[in-house]
Order: sequence, then structure tokens, then C-alpha cells
Amino acid sequence: MQYYINGEFKSHVDASIPLSDAGFLYGDGLFETMRFDDKNIFSCEKHLERLYRGLSIISLEIKQDKSSLIKILNKVIHINNLNSGIIKLMITRGNADKMLPNYNTSALYISIKPFYDIPNEPVKVIYLDETAYPIIRFTPAIKSMNYIGNMLAKRDCDQQSGFEPVFYNKNKIITECAIRNIFFIKNKILYTPTLDLGILSGVMRETILNIANSLNIDIKEGYIDYNNINTMEEAFISSTGIGLLPCYWNDWSSDYYYTNIIKKELFKRIKNN
Repeated sequence: MQYYINGEFKSHVDASIPLSDAGFLYGDGLFETMRFDDKNIFSCEKHLERLYRGLSIISLEIKQDKSSLIKILNKVIHINNLNSGIIKLMITRGNADKMLPNYNTSALYISIKPFYDIPNEPVKVIYLDETAYPIIRFTPAIKSMNYIGNMLAKRDCDQQSGFEPVFYNKNKIITECAIRNIFFIKNKILYTPTLDLGILSGVMRETILNIANSLNIDIKEGYIDYNNINTMEEAFISSTGIGLLPCYWNDWSSDYYYTNIIKKELFKRIKNN
């Protein structure tokens, strides 16, 4: 794979960042992970809109506009000759060493990889108390590089043979997954945590809500009590990489009737993007 490092293409084995980079030193930066199918990036504009909102919030300026970033992203895909996969755009505050030239000049990194194996069967989720982890929530939410709490939870989830951890807060309200969004269905109503909880507004999440609306499935964004999850009839998780995956947890199961309908429509939209 050829990665894009501040205007240059380098083999993934030779790609590196300076030790003075603020993203490495302090997690001072933002990222967007995007999927591409048939060399087309899914909802690229929405990803970049979220990126620029985040850059404005943290007062980080870059010289590239949206059009320039899209050209660079497409060039990375073209050079690597990948038909489908995942491309990750990372922007940091750059050199954080005041003793070096170009102090605090933003840096741009892009990595790319083929799709990983996505399960065909429903996946197991593990519910975890987010107060046990250093979860960083910023309102409005930004896709920052500070993911240490999420990764620690993912490790604990893996140790319990789970696919993805789902957090609940100090009030026992479901928030989000470590790296994905969570949805429930009951009585033909799609439930998902409200953004007021400080969760990230995922691009795939927005697409799923739009699909549910088009299918005349009622939507309720709100507070979902952890103590009531076993009353739900269906559940699934979503992200850029996996799209949509039905999920389950201990002592709970589902036929995923509406989940499969939504999933079919989602991948139709991805294909026709």
C-alpha cells in the first residue's frame, strides 16, 4: 500500500510521522474513516463536512479545501489500484516543538487498506460501564484521535469473546459503541441514542435513519435505559467499515426482520453511491 504523507506517497513500510507531530504526542488532531466501493467513496461530502466542523471547533486550519481533499483521496485510491476498501484521512496540528521550524503547521496523512473480513452472522456485543474507562466526550462531538478509552474497552470486550463493546453512562443510559453506533427496534420503532448524550453523529448512522424514514419505520432518538434492553425485539450496530451488522448479547436473541430490510436497502445505496 502507498500512503499519503504531507504531499508525498510512501510505501506503508516506509511511511512515518515526526516524533514532534502533535497528533502523536498529544492526540491533537481529527480523522475520518471512509469506505469506497468500485473506487467510489461513500458519502465523501458528509465525511468532509463533519471533518471541517471539527477543525473549526478545535481551531485547526488546513490549506486544503474540500475539493482538494477529494482529489487527494481519489488519487490515493487510484495509485493503490484498490477497487474497494477503507481509506483513513488524518489531520494533526503538526509540529509541536517550538524549537523547530514550521511550528504548529497542520499535517495531513492518508492510509488505505482492503476490507477486512466482515462476519455474515449476528455478532455479540458486550455492555460496559463507560465510567470505568477514560472516555472523552466533547460537545458538540468531534472525531478526535483520543481513543484510549475506546481501545481499552475493545480489549476487554475481546477478552469476553465479544465483537464490539456498547457503553452505558453513570445513569445507566446507553450511549454508543467503542467505534460504532447502536440501534434497537421494538414495535416497528427504531431506537438509537440521542446526540445530546455527546455521541458522535456517524455518517452511516445518518444514512440508516434516512432509510428507516423512507421505509415508514418510526424513529426515536433518545435515552435508552440499559435495564430495558432485553425488551427490545431487534438490535444492530453500524459503522463505515461494516455498514450494518445484526447483534446480540447473552440471554437475548432476535429474528432481525426489520434489521435485514434496512440492511438490504443500505447496501443498495452503497452500491449505487
